[in-house]
Amino acid sequence: MSEFSCFKAYDLRGRIPDELNVDIAYRVGRAFIKFSQAKKLVVGHDIRLSSPDICDALVRGLRDQGADIYHIGECGTEEIYFSTAHFDMDGGIMVTASHNPKNYNGMKFVREEAKPISRDSGLREIERLVGQNNFRKEGSRGSINDLDHRAAYIKRILRYIEPAKIAPLRIVVNAGNGGAGAVIDRIEEFLPCEFIKIHHKPDGSFPNGVPNPLLIENRLPTADAIKKYKADLGLAWDGDFDRCFFFDSDGRFIEGYYIIGLLAQSFLERKSDNRVVHDPRLIWNTKNVVESLGGIAIQSKAGHSFIKERMRIERAIYGGEMSAHHYFQDFFYSDSGMIPWLLVISLMSNKGKSLAELVNEGMRLYPVSGEINCHVDDAPLIIRSLEDTYSHQAKDLDYTDGLSISFDEWRFNVRMSNTEPVIRINVESRGDEPLMRAKTKELHSLIQSNR
Repeated sequence: MSEFSCFKAYDLRGRIPDELNVDIAYRVGRAFIKFSQAKKLVVGHDIRLSSPDICDALVRGLRDQGADIYHIGECGTEEIYFSTAHFDMDGGIMVTASHNPKNYNGMKFVREEAKPISRDSGLREIERLVGQNNFRKEGSRGSINDLDHRAAYIKRILRYIEPAKIAPLRIVVNAGNGGAGAVIDRIEEFLPCEFIKIHHKPDGSFPNGVPNPLLIENRLPTADAIKKYKADLGLAWDGDFDRCFFFDSDGRFIEGYYIIGLLAQSFLERKSDNRVVHDPRLIWNTKNVVESLGGIAIQSKAGHSFIKERMRIERAIYGGEMSAHHYFQDFFYSDSGMIPWLLVISLMSNKGKSLAELVNEGMRLYPVSGEINCHVDDAPLIIRSLEDTYSHQAKDLDYTDGLSISFDEWRFNVRMSNTEPVIRINVESRGDEPLMRAKTKELHSLIQSNR
């Protein structure tokens, strides 16, 4: 068990103040520089009430260890990624807890060129140094500088579309009182669209609930506003807006899985590059879209560090996860919650189709269960039991991430959570929704009987 429970597989995240506080944040700053030897870093924070204090303590530690800091203030995670690479920094740190409850905070770390730092590539060593807390006085304290990045960032993400060719769409945007609203206000200047803004003002007290559109109850305000204002589509973000969620003109929530196919289509139809990386939880729609357009679909273990690494190896133009993380080669292989919706409204405008018309065929051909979380006592035992039950009749078994078992007409993936006693299942079929639902129920029953 880690001494510091806030250190996770891909980032740092914990309750304020018992798991993460200004003392730990200060030590993290010193440890990060001692580990990385970075000379200049970008730092910023989300809208949480605790974020400025945590960020200030982090910056003190970074400077006391001799690093020069370029502060971009309140921002989204992708703005740290952008600024690190665009301004040729040695690394970047974002203070955020994304969609976690409001009494949480955390940090995300990248090195040069916005390459992610995860447990296997540095976080474990940073945690060890934080625990030792043995930092010597450095020769000179680092400087602190304000960095005005946003104009360059907006210019970069707008490169993905031709604003003059965008139709005058009416779009409901729900920032969830997170950071997305400030960026939407800047993008709005360049588009002919009408934005209906709800929960728009940044507010770290989260008066309308934690910004997590995956929660069913959090989708209702967006869906209701779409119907009320007769909008063409709706968009919602998590707190640090590195994920974007879509609703069609009927207020129907569109699973992130089908958005992967749309974004792959937007690149492959331009014939720029033909490699697309995707996670293994749901795959058939993505493979169908990519291969029908002459592309190559490449499967990777889920998680941003794995997806980004594989994209760099393959020189992939785009990578997508069904969790609504979307990665772009020309955005330094980083994920963005703004580029996806720009590409989707560009597709809608160029084809003269609604969002529903763009996704309905994929949803019909490959119906899905949606991710189902099951609390279990012994996750490895449950997964072995499922493998024993289904492997003898399976067409294919795959262990890229958890266990995927495919049959002629349906398939499923089951994975263990990194942080809790939970397994996650996803089921899809080939055009047979009753079969998908029956198999989902069957899997759930097997898991419950063995838990």
